[in-house]
Formats: sequence, C-alpha cells, structure tokens
Amino acid sequence: MLKILGRATSINVRKVLWTCAELNLPFEREDWGTGFRSTDTPEFLSLNPNGMVPVLKDGDFVLWESNSIIRYLAARYSGEHLYPTDPLARARVDQWMDWQATDLNKSWSYPFLALVRKLPSHQDREALAAGCASWSKHMGILDRQLQWTGRFVAGEHFTLADIPIGLSVNRWFGTPFPHPDFPSVTAYFERLSQRDGYRRFGRNGIA
Repeated sequence: MLKILGRATSINVRKVLWTCAELNLPFEREDWGTGFRSTDTPEFLSLNPNGMVPVLKDGDFVLWESNSIIRYLAARYSGEHLYPTDPLARARVDQWMDWQATDLNKSWSYPFLALVRKLPSHQDREALAAGCASWSKHMGILDRQLQWTGRFVAGEHFTLADIPIGLSVNRWFGTPFPHPDFPSVTAYFERLSQRDGYRRFGRNGIA
C-alpha cells in the first residue's frame, strides 16, 4: 500500500492523489503540514530534509518532490499512457511539467498569496499588479499551446503534464482578479473536468 504524507489541500499533494486516481492505485494518506502535524519534526525531516509535503512511501522506498513522485508512479505502475517511454514523446511531457514547476508557478505565487490566502505580507499593489500581469502572460502561452494541440498540453492525449498544469488552471479560475479571455484554456478546464481524478482532486472547490 502506498502512503502519501501531506494535507489534502496542498496543490503538490493533490498532484500525487490525482496521479494515483489515474493509475487506479490504492493509497493511505496522512495529514502533515499547515494545520496538522509539523513537518519540522525529526521524524518528518528524516524522510524529507526540506520539511515539505508531499512525501511518498512505497514500502521501504521514500521519495519527495511532487513531480518526481508522479513520474515515479507512472514509470513504476504501468503508466506509459501518461508518461511515454519514447524519448521524444517523454521530452514533451517533461518540458511542460518543468515549465509549470518553474515559470508558471513563479508567476502565480504573489497573486495567489495576496488574493486567496490574503497574507498581510503580500498586499503591495504594484507587486500584485505585476504578478497578475505575469500570470496572465503565462496563461496566454498555455492558451496558444492548447490552441495548437487542440486537446491537451503535450498533444492529443492526456499525459502526466496535464496534472500539474491542470491544477494550476484550477487555481487560475479560483483566484479573484480580472482574467483575460483565453478560450482554449477554458475549454481545457472543462475537458479535464470530465475526468474523475480532476473532479476529486482538482476542480473540487479548493484553489
């Protein structure tokens, strides 16, 4: 039985939960992180020295970093339909996963913390305006990619890349500020919502 350590509201934990749903993998989850057991304890730090969720335990094997975890699950548990073995097809998936983890994540950080989490430390108007503009710019990149593929991020078929990006799209629609009209992103959001895993762990009322 897989064990996932992390609170279910964490966007990175939800990547892992959604991947398990796509692969029909049973798991147990333990609440760790904000509002639950502290990740600064020696017990947790022995599993992840960064003190971050999620952590995966697969028997004696322990793994952290959410994108590494979902790549491992797809490679370990017959997920070739999500994470192709062909080097060219896999590179496309990795490219968009890495783009989400770096460029897209960075763009939405300030607006999300300001407008959804409402942190006092993130209420600078100029920084918020710049963050919203950057986020919109990156969502425009995604809209053009989806317009080109016609369906999913890396091509015609749903892949592992759609899991982190799909969660970011859910966060985009769940953050209250004026959004440019990106019809391909909107259609993608509805297309993902046909998947049970996305309804349970993505479009579930949590940004």
